[in-house]
Amino acid sequence: MAVDKDPAAPAGQPVPDDGAPTTDRPAVGREIRRWRGTRQLTLARVAERSGLNIGYLSQIENEKAVPSLDALISIARALDVPVAWLLLDSTPAPRVVRAAERPRVSDQMPELTEVDAGTSRDLCIIEAVVPPGRSTGVHAHAGDEHHVILSGRWRMTQGDHTAELGPGDYLAWDPSVPHDVENIGDEPGRMLIIYPRHRRRPDERS
Repeated sequence: MAVDKDPAAPAGQPVPDDGAPTTDRPAVGREIRRWRGTRQLTLARVAERSGLNIGYLSQIENEKAVPSLDALISIARALDVPVAWLLLDSTPAPRVVRAAERPRVSDQMPELTEVDAGTSRDLCIIEAVVPPGRSTGVHAHAGDEHHVILSGRWRMTQGDHTAELGPGDYLAWDPSVPHDVENIGDEPGRMLIIYPRHRRRPDERS
């Protein structure tokens, strides 16, 4: 029969909530309940796998008891998840930016829109659209820069180096070295430009 292994409580008894403020306490119970549902496990099955008392597990899930580290490890193993996942807050919704909601950085050539709309803490992701036969002109700026071609044919030149790229191709360079980007196709070309958010302004050319 499953028994309560929590060393901080008498045998078969849950560790009670001491009434201390829980503002910064991870919602472990909610995450355990969510993962148990994802794994399609009953409390009885988790109790069997973990060796913990069903009543104790129920109190943990309802945030009425705080599991010890040993108990948390046993529960994580029963749920087949890393123990750290039970300490993460999964309630914040993913950030979604619709294409029509993207801030327009520039209406001139190249046409630039901010894909992430400023929601990313570390990166800025820009989509550039360049008409056929047009180029950005030779320029330079600070910060690492990465490019992913979405459509069109491109010639990207930096010093003595030239690369012709098509859909799906990737290129990275040090943009402090002067460079030029040209759409050599016969239709508008689109590419993603990714760089550290705090190293340059979104309206600087790619």
